[in-house]
Amino acid sequence: MTPSPITEHTPQVDLAALKARQHGVWSSGDYALIGSTLQIVGETLLEAVDPRAGWRVLDVAAGNGNATLAAARRGCEVTSTDYVPELLEHGKARAAANRLDVAFRQADVEALPFADASFDAVLSTFGVMFTPNQEKAAAEMLRVCRPKGKIGLANWTPQGFIGQMFKAIGRHVPPPAGVKPPGLWGTRERLDELFGAQATIEAPLRNFVFRYRSPAHFIEVFRSYYGPVLKAFAMLDTAGQAALAADLTDVIVRNNRSGDATMVVPGEYLEVVVTRR
Repeated sequence: MTPSPITEHTPQVDLAALKARQHGVWSSGDYALIGSTLQIVGETLLEAVDPRAGWRVLDVAAGNGNATLAAARRGCEVTSTDYVPELLEHGKARAAANRLDVAFRQADVEALPFADASFDAVLSTFGVMFTPNQEKAAAEMLRVCRPKGKIGLANWTPQGFIGQMFKAIGRHVPPPAGVKPPGLWGTRERLDELFGAQATIEAPLRNFVFRYRSPAHFIEVFRSYYGPVLKAFAMLDTAGQAALAADLTDVIVRNNRSGDATMVVPGEYLEVVVTRR
């Protein structure tokens, strides 16, 4: 998740084991408490995708369903998928509360159980970027998207706040060797590699603003509910946890524009619309 040159997977990387480990990470904590704050990203992404009512839309690595709900609100026929069933249950509850008709299905973006060209649009907000096999995930999204259909993504950039946060974590808990960092999805170079041969790409920079009572409040929330941060702290002893908290605080302070004791930090991401040829 730290910025680094694009490298190939080494033969020694056990992607199945890594996927199992990631499943445990995203099943820990309660991502829905974090994810629900990002709903505006799903709404703005759908406006960029510009769907039509009645479109068949697939949300992959959907988490608690931000893009799912945004698409359903626009009259689309939505199928929401994730490989963590607990997250899908949160999405179901949100859809029911909003009286939205959505199909939910447990599925892995690297092996989607849908026929070729099944959907008019495929979406993912801060989800598919964390898949271990980036090429396979991109190929699957392209496969199930019809010609002239759209793939809409929101991906954190490696240089933005979240990229800096994961870089700080990586200094204390190094990421698996030989695996492409998720932050590459937030670079135009990598998007061109994954999709450019079969699509046209628009990827303007956007910001989601993180607003918390203080830097300490942000760290408390993320270490309690956001799987990657929760697991990182759990792997460290008391001194290591204190050092990680100090590094995360430094990242927040360097990016904070609140002007007071609260936290107002822009989180840079790419708003990506891929139009399949």
